[in-house]
Amino acid sequence: MRYFIELSYRGTAYRGWQTQANGVSIQSTLEQALSKRLGWPVYVLASGRTDAGVHAEQQFAHFDTDQPLALTDDLLYSLNCILPDDIAIHTIFPVGASAHARFSAVSRYYQYHITRDKNVFQPGLTLHFRPSLDLDRMNEACQILLRYTDFKSVSKARANVAHFRCELAFAYWTAQPDGRLTFHIKANRFLWGMVRTIVGMMLEIGQDRLSLDAFDQILQARDRTVAGRAAPANGLYLVEVAYPAEVLVNRV
Repeated sequence: MRYFIELSYRGTAYRGWQTQANGVSIQSTLEQALSKRLGWPVYVLASGRTDAGVHAEQQFAHFDTDQPLALTDDLLYSLNCILPDDIAIHTIFPVGASAHARFSAVSRYYQYHITRDKNVFQPGLTLHFRPSLDLDRMNEACQILLRYTDFKSVSKARANVAHFRCELAFAYWTAQPDGRLTFHIKANRFLWGMVRTIVGMMLEIGQDRLSLDAFDQILQARDRTVAGRAAPANGLYLVEVAYPAEVLVNRV
């Protein structure tokens, strides 16, 4: 049987989602907790591999088992007691044999949070960035971004992918009364390092250090070396992964 897990995590202490030889990952921590609680080895596969330091308000993963699970509150409670405080499982539910956490997903929605003031009670959860930013220019840049489907210029150079095409649903910036700025972006798929590289350029645009024409030319170039530095990981959140209704029919 195949089961989906819906979870969230604070990525600060981890080397990213994927199991690493040189550090602790979300995947390995989750697998250890499931294996300990269920009594047999469990391997999980996620909707996407978030980078080191990136957070997830909503992430999905799946695993297979020969034995049906008793999906009780006690199971969730015990798993969350085994897991560290910065990873939480919200639900586990059965899916069809063909459902796949990565390949069945139809879209991913990310947010990037920036605050001008330092918050000592929530370190590592936003980018503390003091310079003033022109949000109108940054939203003009978003309109340019939406004209493109090939994002090789904003993918990490070592990305091992068949193609660099992504279909963006939206991209825009908002400002909150408390001064927090949030970048919103949704697409059917994202490339390795894509959102952070886009945010890095947007910060340059917002400071009038990169023109809109230059931003357009960078996207046209299909060359990561001209795109500049990526924004730090700590402000980035995976906030929603969408699936067809039939995949989530048993979700509670």
